[in-house]
Amino acid sequence: MATRAVAMLPCITGSWKEVGGGLQLSTSGAFASMGSELKRKDLMLKSLGRPARTVNMVELGKALNTLDDPPIKALFVYGSNPAATCPNHNEVIRGLQRPDLFSVAHEQFLTDTTDYADIVLPATTFFEHKDLQTAYGHYFLQVSDQAIEPLGECRSNVEVFRALAEGMGFDDECFRESVDQMIDSALDSDDPWLRGITRERLERESQVRMNFEQAQLCSAGQPGAAVPTQSAFLPFAHGNFFTASGKAELYSDALEAQGLDPVVHFEPPSESRHSQRAKAFPLEFLARKADNFLNSSFSNLPVIQAMEEPGLLEMNADDARPRGIADGDQVRVFNPRGDILLRARVDGTVQPGVVCARLDWAKLGQQGRNINVLTSEKLTDLGNSATFYSVLVEVELFQTAS
Repeated sequence: MATRAVAMLPCITGSWKEVGGGLQLSTSGAFASMGSELKRKDLMLKSLGRPARTVNMVELGKALNTLDDPPIKALFVYGSNPAATCPNHNEVIRGLQRPDLFSVAHEQFLTDTTDYADIVLPATTFFEHKDLQTAYGHYFLQVSDQAIEPLGECRSNVEVFRALAEGMGFDDECFRESVDQMIDSALDSDDPWLRGITRERLERESQVRMNFEQAQLCSAGQPGAAVPTQSAFLPFAHGNFFTASGKAELYSDALEAQGLDPVVHFEPPSESRHSQRAKAFPLEFLARKADNFLNSSFSNLPVIQAMEEPGLLEMNADDARPRGIADGDQVRVFNPRGDILLRARVDGTVQPGVVCARLDWAKLGQQGRNINVLTSEKLTDLGNSATFYSVLVEVELFQTAS
């Protein structure tokens, strides 16, 4: 709801109809219509006779330890490293250690997650397979070509799932489709933004911007509007906000129908300095992005590790001083979910009441854990996403026993 409130500011000021005048969290929604032909929900209904259960990955720890109707007995991990990146790390690890859980990790490196897998399958890198690339920071579609043959016994996601389907006795034609056929299916859409974009064109031109010509022309002739250019994207210049009314809705009937608050306003999270919980845990903890890692990717590379100082907790002097903490001291950061030892960086880069640290692989830390021992599985009020930035902690000077 806080993000929704911020997103409404350009609507109130009217800047949403100008180039650069809106708020953009991610461009991934532009590609939402792609791949609908590949999802094949009919196969789920054919094999199960019902929709399959969906478990939110944010709640992986809870799911592995508490679901019992039926319990999760098998876990196949690909394109992810949940033992490092999922919140409530201690619960995730407890679940991964269950003796009755059969887990497989399809990976390129020996990550935190592979340490708990019963079987590790080697995965190809993007150099070793062909793929269709969408984005969440721009509007270009790209095809990445295979540069080398897969090394050793590496297989792509497509090959592994095809082999699993064959081993399980599925004989549907889709499991015999080539990668090129799958790309063709993904691009076969009625979406006007994809009109004219084919695999052959992508192979010829390397990258193709989505078809926004009509959107670019929307602002033509409007007083004060930017002159449309090849790079201008003004999807809301004449409204059409992809809502039932076509308008930006400060009051939303759709949210009310879902039992959610239909009005734009902000309420502090249950873990914030404005909550009752702050009396016991007064510091807001930000699990910040590392400058040189991509979530948990590249964390295993010594040359990249050397670019980041490991195990730092950034603090303001106003918070460090009353706790007897000086720059460079080892500190214990804790809340009811867990604790971790870090080294204090007291340099005024964060405001009073806030501390922050970056994500590392757990096994690279001195205790074999990372900052997700502190984060919560609680879901956001809209979107069912993670609340990594709504976390309260306390910090104390750590002194080893003499």
